[in-house]
Amino acid sequence: MATSNAERQAAYRQRRATASDNGERKLGVYVSTGVKLALARLAKRYDVTEKEMLERLITDADETVKKSLHDDGDFENYLAL
Repeated sequence: MATSNAERQAAYRQRRATASDNGERKLGVYVSTGVKLALARLAKRYDVTEKEMLERLITDADETVKKSLHDDGDFENYLAL
């Protein structure tokens, strides 16, 4: 029997959880028009996709914060969700 569109979508989402090095998760947010345009400009400037640019910006900001933490307690608190 053929799979339904919903079944194919569910299987795709399941595979995304284990994709790449650490899996992938869907991020659905609305941002201001200015932020969206800035993201597009940055991605074009660095010749990457908007996804890659957003990942780069967030990863760089996260590393900056982690380097600024002075003790293990601060680090653990930062990592706790």
